[in-house]
Amino acid sequence: MSVQRDVGSVAGTVVERAPAPDPTAAAFFDVDNTMIMGASIFHLARGLVERKYFRTADLVGFAWQQVKFRVLGREDHQGIESSREQLLSFVAGRRTDELAALCEEIFEARIASRVWPGTRSLAELHLAAGQRVWLVTAAPVELAEIIARRLGLTGALGTVGERENGVYTGKLTGGLMHGQAKADAIQALAAREGLILANCTAYSDSRNDLPMLSTVGTAIAVNPDSGLRDIARTRGWEIRDFRTGRKAMKIGLPSLLGATALAGAVLTALANRRRPH
Repeated sequence: MSVQRDVGSVAGTVVERAPAPDPTAAAFFDVDNTMIMGASIFHLARGLVERKYFRTADLVGFAWQQVKFRVLGREDHQGIESSREQLLSFVAGRRTDELAALCEEIFEARIASRVWPGTRSLAELHLAAGQRVWLVTAAPVELAEIIARRLGLTGALGTVGERENGVYTGKLTGGLMHGQAKADAIQALAAREGLILANCTAYSDSRNDLPMLSTVGTAIAVNPDSGLRDIARTRGWEIRDFRTGRKAMKIGLPSLLGATALAGAVLTALANRRRPH
């Protein structure tokens, strides 16, 4: 793709050009706030609460992470790690096919409507050019693969939970798919698939994904946090922001208020539980 800075606030404001056909090229997309609005692990946690996997009170950590994600516009590695550990403990002892079925339901109920149309269009341009497209995310690989399949993408790289005889142990196989781990996974995939990284493109919203963005030939910042926006401008990377203008007011503010209200409601519930009767 040609380099353009701060291109188009919303999809359709610029004329898109599909990348040239190249079997050695591929595109890699972060998920949270890049492909979808908000944090996928939060949407998954809310879906699991609704299905009685754990208590509403246990959602407070996920709600607080979502509030910070919306207000600050950036990921918190320590918070992600904490949320991951919580979620692992909740699924320990559950069957893998059970969680996969739940992820399908949760995608339909909570995630499908939160896909950024502009980012999806970018992915479709790569597919139209015959390039493969992968999601790369810290979210559980089961959820990532469902999102990829439902969007018609090639596949997904995500965090893998350890399993024995089709049951989750509550531990990880390898580490969290975050930061440098994303770059390492892309490099390993490229070696297996015969890709030339210099011909590939990566998309992300967060400076935490700098290793992933730096490992390919073309890096594009999508809905970037302030740190990544500064880096992108310094390095001449293209910037796409689908949050601005009336669309941001319609989507971003209700989402922020919803997450804040959820956190407040959960904190109130916790206070009431602790109050002597």
